[in-house]
Amino acid sequence: MNATTAIEGQRLIDLSVPVDPGYWEPEPVRLEVVDHRRGGDLLGKSLVYVEGTTRLSRALAWVKHKVGLGVDHRDFPGGKGLSLMRYTLTTHTGTHMDAPYHYGDLNNQGARARTICEVPLEWCFCDGVVLKLRPLSGTEGPVSKQEVIAALDAIGYRLKPLDIVLLDTGGDTHIGESRYFTRFRGVTREATEWIVQQGVRVIGVDSFGFDAPFARMLRSYMKSKDPGDLWPAHLYGREREYCQLERLTNLDKIGRPHGFKVACFPVKLARADAAWCRVVAIT
Repeated sequence: MNATTAIEGQRLIDLSVPVDPGYWEPEPVRLEVVDHRRGGDLLGKSLVYVEGTTRLSRALAWVKHKVGLGVDHRDFPGGKGLSLMRYTLTTHTGTHMDAPYHYGDLNNQGARARTICEVPLEWCFCDGVVLKLRPLSGTEGPVSKQEVIAALDAIGYRLKPLDIVLLDTGGDTHIGESRYFTRFRGVTREATEWIVQQGVRVIGVDSFGFDAPFARMLRSYMKSKDPGDLWPAHLYGREREYCQLERLTNLDKIGRPHGFKVACFPVKLARADAAWCRVVAIT
């Protein structure tokens, strides 16, 4: 699909990366394809459970199916039924939204943190603002509070409650490669705190992670033994709830720093810490 689509005078910009078993992932995506022939057999087999209302009738229907008296792929036009695919992946594969529960099981009031199904829908369709925080050479540290304020000053914009803030760091440069998971900036706790204090509840970034690359954080912690070096921007969410959008792309294609909407409704996974999103900018 093209990154940009026009409909009724509006431009829709796809800000999501695909979930692709062919992409390199720390936890590989596994795909099982049930083709149309096997799918026809499965559909015929499912009639066993529809046809029978008692254990005996289901057993008779099963026997009919096994001896070729039931329905299989040969009964479908062209000898093909319907396909089916089984994906095995984590809730953090591809473009996704992290719920407050991901950062910790309890909020600052001692109550259970919100899971992805409990994220308010009004957080997920709001005015967007994209902040350009490039270039990326692989040596810069995480995005700082001062950089965020300077980027806002540069576009003459002041954040308001429920804005969806998108951070364009160039982190999507190596999507599909192993270095995509090791060469990105991340965001500091201080920058995250300042953005959330403006009333923002969703912050997105175009990199694999929201904090600095894992190895960098772990090396820092091994030297300092300071727990504050471990996923500081994530863990700020234990103090004040917000959601992260990770693994965005095409932020440079929006074509304007503000004056657009962002839709980022997560899949409704019961009791989940995160869920996949098809994130779209609407200009």
